[in-house]
This record gives sequence, C-alpha cells and structure tokens, in this order.
Amino acid sequence: MVTKYFNDAIIGNKTMTASFSKKGELLRLFNQAPDYKQFFEFFHTGVKINDSAMIYLHNDINNVFKQWYVDGTNVLVTEITNTYFNLRVTQIDFVLLKDNLLVRRYHFKNNNNIDLNLHFLAYSKLFTNINNDACGFFKNNALLQYTHDYTVCTFSKEKIDSCQINNADSDIMNGQVGGKDYIGMSADSAIQYNLGTLKPDEERVFNLCIHVNDNKEKNILNDLDTEIERFRKIDLKKELEDTKKYWRKYLKDHSKLQFEADDAGVSLKKIYDRSILMMPLIINENTGGISAGVESDEYKTKCGRYSYCWPRDAAFITAAFDEIGMEKEVDKFYKVFCKMTQNKNGGWEQRFYTDGRLAPCWGYQIDETASVVFGLYKHFEKTRNVKFLKDCLKMCENAVDFLDKYVVSVLNGNDDFPKSYDLWEEYEGVSLYSLAAIFGAYGAMLEMYKEVTNEFSNNRLKIEAIEKRKKVLEKRQREIKDFVLHHFYDEGKKSFVRNLNDGRIDISILGAVYPFKLFTSKEKRVLTTVERMNMTLRTYTGGYIRYEGDTYNGGYNPWVIANLWMANFYLENGQRKQARECFEFVVKSASEHGFLGEQVNNETMKPSWIIGLTWSHAMFVSVATRLYK
Repeated sequence: MVTKYFNDAIIGNKTMTASFSKKGELLRLFNQAPDYKQFFEFFHTGVKINDSAMIYLHNDINNVFKQWYVDGTNVLVTEITNTYFNLRVTQIDFVLLKDNLLVRRYHFKNNNNIDLNLHFLAYSKLFTNINNDACGFFKNNALLQYTHDYTVCTFSKEKIDSCQINNADSDIMNGQVGGKDYIGMSADSAIQYNLGTLKPDEERVFNLCIHVNDNKEKNILNDLDTEIERFRKIDLKKELEDTKKYWRKYLKDHSKLQFEADDAGVSLKKIYDRSILMMPLIINENTGGISAGVESDEYKTKCGRYSYCWPRDAAFITAAFDEIGMEKEVDKFYKVFCKMTQNKNGGWEQRFYTDGRLAPCWGYQIDETASVVFGLYKHFEKTRNVKFLKDCLKMCENAVDFLDKYVVSVLNGNDDFPKSYDLWEEYEGVSLYSLAAIFGAYGAMLEMYKEVTNEFSNNRLKIEAIEKRKKVLEKRQREIKDFVLHHFYDEGKKSFVRNLNDGRIDISILGAVYPFKLFTSKEKRVLTTVERMNMTLRTYTGGYIRYEGDTYNGGYNPWVIANLWMANFYLENGQRKQARECFEFVVKSASEHGFLGEQVNNETMKPSWIIGLTWSHAMFVSVATRLYK
C-alpha cells in the first residue's frame, strides 16, 4: 500500500466508517468498529471512454476536482470533470443508516458535442498476509473478495460486463478487463460495467455498492446471495434523501451554540457542525470506545498509529460529548468500556481497540487512569445521575488505590512502582502533568463521596471506609502540591518545568490549572510560566508548539490542542481577548471541510498531520462552548 497520510473527508454510520481523499478516492473502509478492521489496500474507480485507456477518476492529468459535503450531513460529493472528453462525473458517497452498505452514486453528463461510449471499472485489493489470505470470487453478478473471516462485496443492480480475478494489474490500464477465472487466489481483482453511449447533453446515473460480510454470520456460498439481492431491491435514491434528513436532524438536535453570520461565524459554524457530525463516526456502538482518529499510517512510517482508544484522550473527548448532548454515549464509555478494560490492579493500560481488547502498547501512563476518574465525575456534573456515580464508584476506588501506590512511590523517592510515560508518550519518569492529573482525580473522588454518601446511610462500615479514604485523599492532595512546588519550579527560568529531568517548558503544564486545578490561574508562578511559554513555545504565526525542542513529525509545528489549552488558560484568567486569539488561530487552520488536524503547517496554515483528530475537535467544542454559550 502507498501510505495515504491524509483523510480529507470522513463519512459513515454507527458501524461503518469510510475516508476519502480530496479527489474522491476511497482511502479506508472500517466495519463493525471505527478502528478495526480496515479492508482495502486500495479501491480505485475509473472510466474507459470510446477508445481511451483507463481514466482513473481520482488521478488523471485532465481531471479537475471540486468536493463538498451536502450541507449539514455526512454525505460527500466529489465533482470530477474530465476536460479532454468534457465528461462531468458527480460522485456522491454515503453510508446507509441501518445497513453496512457504502453507496457510491455516479452521475455522468456528457458536455461534449460527440457521443461518448462509457465503461465503468472498479479495481480493488484487500489487505492480505499469511494468516489472512485474500481471494477473488465472481458470483451472482458481484465481486466477492474474501478471507477466512470476512467478505467484501462490490456490486450494482446492473449487470457486470466483464471481470478479472487474476492478474488484473496487467490489464487494468488498458481499460478492458476479462479472463476465464471465476475464482482465484488473488487479493486484487477488477470488474467492468458497460454504461452504453452518452449523447451530447445526455445524463446517466450508476450506483456501485460495497458491503462487508461477517463470514461467521452469513455463508458466502449460499447465504450471501440472499443478502446481496436484498440490497439490490433497496431504493437508493430514497435512501440518499433519508440519509440527508437523518444527519440534518442529528446536527440540529446536538447544536447548542449560535454563531454570528459574518465570515468568522461561518468558519466557526463549519468546524462546529463538522465536529458534531464526525463524533458518532468514531464511537464503537457496542462498547462506547472512542477512536482517536481515522487511521493514517498503517505501516507506522511516522508514528505508532492513531486509530485506538486512549482513556486519557477519551476523558477530554467525553467532556465535549456532554457539551453537545451525547450523554448516553458518555455513559456507555464509562460504564461499559472503562469497566471492561480496567486491570485488576485498578489501572488502565496505554491504549485499546475500541472493542475493549488491548491494543499494541509500549508502556503505561499514570495519567490515563487519573483521567478516567476525573472525566467520570465531570460527566456526573452534567447529568447529576447519582445512580451512574454509584454504579461506577467501585471502579473509581480501585483506580484511586492504583494511583495512590504510584504517588507514595514518588513522594518517597523510591522505585517501588514502575516508571510512567508522560502524556506525549516520550519521557519516562515523573512529570508535572501526570501529578496534576492525579491531583484532579483525587479531587473528583472527594466530590463523588459527597454525592453518594447518603446512598450508604444504612451501611456503617461503608461510611467509615469512605471517611477514612477522604482523609487520605485530602492529605495526598496537600503532599502533591507541596512536592510540585518544591521540585518542578525553576527559579532561574521563573517557570514550572515539565519533569524532573530535562527541565523543558511544556504546554501540558497548563493542565495543572485547567482542567485539574492544582493551581489557580492568578498565582504568580503560573503567570510567569505562561510568560515563558509565550517566549519559547509561540511560533511566528501565533500557534503554540507542544514543548521546547519538539521534533515529532518534523518539529516546530503548532498543535491544535496546544492553542486550545492556552485559550482555556486565558479563559480561566478572565483574558477573553487573548483566548479568542488562540481560538481564532485554530479556526484559520481548519481544512476546507471544517476538519481540524493534530498539527498545523506554519507556512500554509493547514493541517499537517492527522486530519480529523478527535481530541482536537473535542477541545474545539469545549472552548467554543466556554466562549459562545
């Protein structure tokens, strides 16, 4: 696979997620969960016009592209005009609401003064390896590309004119596929449809469908035929209209803010709306697990991959969910996902698949555990559901016990507890952000006890245990604050530093103020720290990098969450003008569809890595709510 780092557009439903390039190429397709599995190494479409060779719709020198979302929806439109043949192709991609069916609806119009004879081709390859051997199978007028576990079905209501199971790569460029094999050991195969002759000004609509079958549920030799026939009977034009109506209603139901109708307000609304429409596409419907983003680097050429659920990221994300009325989804994350992923020792590992299984990790991060406790109580503050709090109390107590062992080890200066990575997953040791997160978790636990104590009024032993725990938590909070003041403030720099080793200034230090409230925004040491950040972390464009000497992905790129963190600090400090400046930098950095990246290119002011990062969108929603509610 040629690594495609940028997902320019994302669509889907509750079980299927698909991403596209700005030229309409289908880049990735996930089914059952937003992170696993990804099926296609590539999926290419094209046309053969008259006697031409294959004209790839997503990549031809004569093609001119425009792309947009249907307003207020997750329906993507890509207009492709081939200037050589004067053929306009309007490609509409959407996913059905109740079925895992991706529909690619093509509207062809001949703007030429000659007849155009059209053939449509689809050429795709599945991911394959020794334990996931992929094969092609032409059956029931459909291309079935199957492995042991699943089958990807590509079909239409119209008859396939020709197919090529084996060696499609040798013939596809000619735009004329064929062969004797109906089944074969090939991961890539092609099909071709004869769309007939399009006269000048004539138009033609063609629908191509992609369905992913779980082979445990439906047998590909018999049962799958019935499923495909069911799909063929669906009125796709009606489904398209129903899909538009659904997403527009979803957006209306979850929009809590109003923006002014000037240019800035239009940009704000575009990002806010796209954030709301993206959020349900990255949630695991069964567990509540939340993906950090649609995958961008399967082969780990630049990173350790992104499409997993980090409990820490999710704690920030669930705060945004609550702001847009997704309380049920937050309930599920804490009551289902967090409970099923908690270790017996009370902690959480670095990251998970959204179905709750342990994902590849390289260490643990103590702030992951602290963030779950903190985020869970913040959710309660929105819902005031005491039953939810009581149901999760034992999980939080176990988590705090795990945190306390770590804190005691740090305070005593011993190595009884394994070293923790910081939130950037680079430094291994004691960090200010992690201690601030634990301080916040302890505070959240104390507030939980205030809320649930009456629920145990008839249980004297439980009440005594709670009172004992409260005293320990209060003592630990004092000890953490004293430890940070004595060890993390550099008198020479007049600034807090991020850890006990490298002494660097880091935007995450602001976590000690917001959201964890280890310090207030008015304290002198905090204010001098922010002054130092403005001298060392702010780039010439007004964007903030994560920390001094950051080299990730080229280095010196502002991060969206860094700017939003600074905006949150200024809001805490009553400096709304400065907060708006930080926020406006983020607004200017959005993609044309309103997606926010992880990082921003200083030269272009556009996303330079991970377009549609969930954490970025979540903090955008949270800051926007504080600014405009």
